[in-house]
Amino acid sequence: MRKKSLIIIAAVLVLVVFQSCSSKPEEGLLKRYFNAVRMNDNSTMSSMALEPLTMDVSGFDVVSVAAEKIEPAVLPGLSKQEADLKKKLEGHVGPTIDAKDALDVAKDELDTARTKAAKQAAQKKVDEMQVKYDQEFGLHKELQKGYNDAKSAAAREEEITAFSLGAKDLINIRDLTGDVHSKEVVLKIMTRDAGDKNYKLFMRRYLLKDEATNLKHNGRWIIVKFEQLP
Repeated sequence: MRKKSLIIIAAVLVLVVFQSCSSKPEEGLLKRYFNAVRMNDNSTMSSMALEPLTMDVSGFDVVSVAAEKIEPAVLPGLSKQEADLKKKLEGHVGPTIDAKDALDVAKDELDTARTKAAKQAAQKKVDEMQVKYDQEFGLHKELQKGYNDAKSAAAREEEITAFSLGAKDLINIRDLTGDVHSKEVVLKIMTRDAGDKNYKLFMRRYLLKDEATNLKHNGRWIIVKFEQLP
């Protein structure tokens, strides 16, 4: 009976310790990270943070920790948005070229017009074609910007996902579904040369799955970036 009670107590203690560690991932991560900072261990820092913060740190204090957020992975959606905008952009190349060709033809007709009436008619056509081309070109620029923004957003999210998973060459990484855990931590960082500075630290962890194979990809907590506060 006594042995059974001890086993139960031990199991409870293990569970408490596990929950404590899992509920405060920032504690161990920050201790290891700033130990690497103090040791000037760039390799370790780069393995824990996408954008390592390098300074002469003498210590740090955790000011506040926001509640952990759990949200669906956005990379599949960003990848689809990028593909859709690329298709729209490519599909609009033809209309833009056609509008430019029509404008060039109208300008040629104006150059070759001889009578006053012909010149007026040709100029009117040039003005109309210019408006149409400007519209098409403006729309094309908007599509180009939208595509570039979507491409950059998807690439950035893929980089962060791969960093958490520790899998740079995962071919189907953009198709993985699951949850993204995130935390924001405010730190007071003490430095030897620049005094105390407050930073907001953004952390993430990716828990994903390959729906086709049912294979899980459990990532680790990583530091996405440091943001200096006023």
